[in-house]
Amino acid sequence: MHPSTRLSMIATHLSASSASAASLSSTTQSRALSSAQPPKMSSQPEHPTLLIPGPIEFDDAVLQSMSHFSLGYRSESHVGPGFVSTFGETISLVRKIFQTTDPSAQPYIISGSGTLGWDLVAANLVEAGEDVLVLSTGYFGDGFADCFETYGAKVTKLTGPVGGRPQLPEIEKALKSKKFKVITVTHVDTSTGVLSELEKLSELVQSVSPETLLVVDGVCSVACEEIAFDKWKLDGVVTASQKAIGCPAGLSISMFSGKAIKAFEARKTPPASYFASMKNWTPIMKNYEAKKPSYFATPSPQLIHALHTALTQILAKPLSERFAKHAEVSDKIKKAVTDLGLKQVASKPEDQAHGMTAIYLPETVKATELLPRLAKSGVVWAGGIHKEIAPKYVRFGHMGVSVTDPNRKDIDKALNALANGLSELGYQKA
Repeated sequence: MHPSTRLSMIATHLSASSASAASLSSTTQSRALSSAQPPKMSSQPEHPTLLIPGPIEFDDAVLQSMSHFSLGYRSESHVGPGFVSTFGETISLVRKIFQTTDPSAQPYIISGSGTLGWDLVAANLVEAGEDVLVLSTGYFGDGFADCFETYGAKVTKLTGPVGGRPQLPEIEKALKSKKFKVITVTHVDTSTGVLSELEKLSELVQSVSPETLLVVDGVCSVACEEIAFDKWKLDGVVTASQKAIGCPAGLSISMFSGKAIKAFEARKTPPASYFASMKNWTPIMKNYEAKKPSYFATPSPQLIHALHTALTQILAKPLSERFAKHAEVSDKIKKAVTDLGLKQVASKPEDQAHGMTAIYLPETVKATELLPRLAKSGVVWAGGIHKEIAPKYVRFGHMGVSVTDPNRKDIDKALNALANGLSELGYQKA
């Protein structure tokens, strides 16, 4: 059956179900559990403070939203009027997080991890045999390149030195060498803590190869680093729920420009994925944002409620304040690391992310010795994952409520634990 025919049949059924369910006003009203009027917060059980580059610590109200009961007509919780309204609002809130007011831009919220965002890009915006330029600053840039190759794209990869990023002159040279359908950049590579600059990169792409789509992997940057989707003329940003957005893992969240959608519609071949097909998901997202029940594949209602709460909290204040707070705390952490005589993987200040810090260890200290000591102090950090330097460094995630909630002392606790742990292992600043 043709997807559009299937969608039409399902929409007819759902509309009828929705009309019958409209009388369940108490169900609709219960949506408040996930948004403006959460129930009394419950204290979380005692646990070590999670300060890895995601998942992060979550606000009580967000976790409470996860306990929302199922909604809907009969057993169809994802098409009941209450949930349809919540999901529609959540899609609109995603537009605000990405700072876009362009009606042709299309948001997607799909059950899956951040990696699903790679598939959305590779399966829909590129056809087999087309050229893609991948700017890599570590493990996740390399992963994005692998994803494109899986779908048959011809990948050219520019890799920065460990702790650095490809520079504009070499990017310009590559763009002039051939016509690339897509150029991708990892805004913050979680393996190195390297922050890539987007605004000047976009200006370069617009100048040298304006037909090329600029796509950003923002899994570790959305909601803690500035991303101006419209202003910077981005064509795609893919992210996930469990990092700076502050919602439990399980949702792939993305935004694509009208230009990207037109590029998809101009494909000569069908998308190479079924679940990750924009052809299947775009009408669903449009319907939900218009508060119409729709179905292609089952969403995650409880996660959507949690995301609604998280986004509502974030947008209660100007995004500029949020970005400034992450930068302020990041500066404090970077100074403390330097004061301890340690170096960062991202060596240049302009290349250093504001939501995480990758820290080289002294030669006399092993990550396998330090991380357990941090855990005993009630702090969980991550080890290294970059294949060239993995045993030599650790990673400290500082984003979301650990940064923005003035009542939490997570950052001071972590810095004290680091200093004490190093001292216990015999390290002294030279």
